[in-house]
Formats: sequence, structure tokens, C-alpha cells
Amino acid sequence: MKEVISTDRAPAAIGPYSQAVKAGPLVFVSGQIPLETDGTLKAQGIAEQTRRVLENLRAVLEAGGLTLADVLKTTVYLSNLSDFSVLNAVYAEFFGASKPARSTVEVSRLPKDVLVEIDCIAGV
Repeated sequence: MKEVISTDRAPAAIGPYSQAVKAGPLVFVSGQIPLETDGTLKAQGIAEQTRRVLENLRAVLEAGGLTLADVLKTTVYLSNLSDFSVLNAVYAEFFGASKPARSTVEVSRLPKDVLVEIDCIAGV
């Protein structure tokens, strides 16, 4: 059985998809970009944008009764792989010792021309 998870504490989906879906013990969180809850883009630079993305991920997870400590896997999409070390520093602040598996890839373009997008899979 599939359960849709949504919250107004993170930006609404900008397309025909859900913020997250729970299926059995897993929660699949759609890619989050650094939008504010009202859909505006205020965060500038990779550090600030990464922080906003992870705050959005945390808000969606909390709406599903989970925390960042429950994250099993993330996929990080960067518009410039040169931002990898800055991304890592901010990412470590959020995940600490509870490090999920991760893939990081450089992409040619992201929605709204942001610098970073992150999705995740978490376990209940």
C-alpha cells in the first residue's frame, strides 16, 4: 500500500509528483531544491543552497514521522562538481555520525537553475 506524504513546511512539488511516498517500511523523498516554503528562491551560493535543501528534506521526513537519522540513501545532484567539498561540509552538519549511503553526480542543469538537488530513501 502506498501513502503520500506532504507538508507545508517544505516547498510544494513544482510538477506532477508527491513530496514523498511511503511504501511498506520505506519512504521515498522526491528531489528537493533550495526553495523556500512559498516557492521562492532566496538561498545563494552552494553552502546556503545545500543547507536549505537539507532543511526541506528534514521537513518532509518529519511529516512522515522520520528524521534524518532514518535516511538510508541519498542522491546528490550538483550543477558543478567543484562545489563537492563545500557540499560535504554542510551535509556533515546535518547527518553527523548517521551517514547514509550516497551518490553524487554532476548534471548540466537543475530546475530553476539551482546549484544542488537532493533526494533520499529512508527506512521506517
